[in-house]
Amino acid sequence: MRPPATDTGEPLFSIREARLHYRVGGALSALRGRSSVVKAVDGVSFAIARGESIGLLGESGCGKTSMGRLLLKLEKPTGGEILFDGEDVSRLKGKALRRYRARTQLIFQNPFDAVNPRFTIRAILAEPLENAGVPRAGHEARIVDALELVRLPQPAQYLDRYPHQLSGGQLQRVVMARALILQPEFVVADEPVSMLDVSVRAGVLNVFRDVRDRLGLTAIYISHDLALVRYVCERTIVMYLGKVMEDGPTEDIVHEPLHPYSKALVAAVPVPNPHQSHDPLPIGRGAPDPRNPPSGCVFRDRCPHAFDRCASEVPALRDAGTRQVACHLF
Repeated sequence: MRPPATDTGEPLFSIREARLHYRVGGALSALRGRSSVVKAVDGVSFAIARGESIGLLGESGCGKTSMGRLLLKLEKPTGGEILFDGEDVSRLKGKALRRYRARTQLIFQNPFDAVNPRFTIRAILAEPLENAGVPRAGHEARIVDALELVRLPQPAQYLDRYPHQLSGGQLQRVVMARALILQPEFVVADEPVSMLDVSVRAGVLNVFRDVRDRLGLTAIYISHDLALVRYVCERTIVMYLGKVMEDGPTEDIVHEPLHPYSKALVAAVPVPNPHQSHDPLPIGRGAPDPRNPPSGCVFRDRCPHAFDRCASEVPALRDAGTRQVACHLF
């Protein structure tokens, strides 16, 4: 497999004011002037260093997966710029795009939906090799190496099996092996253990951490679970309604969250203590309609500290010690 990456000092990704807006309501609504826009990603900027593992954290609908899709060029950005190795991802075509596809990979959330049930495990893992033009003579060795990398014991016994003949944990390892078989530099893991039994999650997470460290992978781990992000990522970006609320070292955010939304996420993490407080979370009602977010700070209608400025001005990310926080209190 590919040796660990070396840090050249330049970030692998530079995201500058990235936006991804979806028009909802259909063609008929548009004709009647009733269509609206959902700003799934709205002016997001950050950099990803080589070998860095970043957690994208937030509630469902906050823009985590949309951000991951932008990084993988699975969506065309509405605006902004995403640079990979200094090259604009949105302009990649032809051979350059094929090379980019090989260098960036996705680990899916649901392993049963991520593979063709009619394919054997051998065929599932051979498909990316064929697409990348790898000679067939080398397929078998690459397939076995990839399965050994994700700690699937005695991999040869699985090659002629079908997905339904494997457990969820085994199949997720196959999905991980498929993502790694082309020796990528960057991986997006979209909640890869959320569909697995609790008893097998730790094993899969350990494999993810081990592979990341051994290969020097750069990774984005998408999750709503702060405990899992803490386990696999040294840096966390908290998102809410398409915007970054807080960005900094994971341990700092866990132990001393600064943004009111980050504080609510930390407070929501269950603790194995029968005497744990069950006080209400320190935020207001549920998330607003993403088609009609609040003016100014998108979190203001749930924030216990909101004041007049929050309604009229969008807070910019500001340095606050080891972190950046988008809040007028800083």
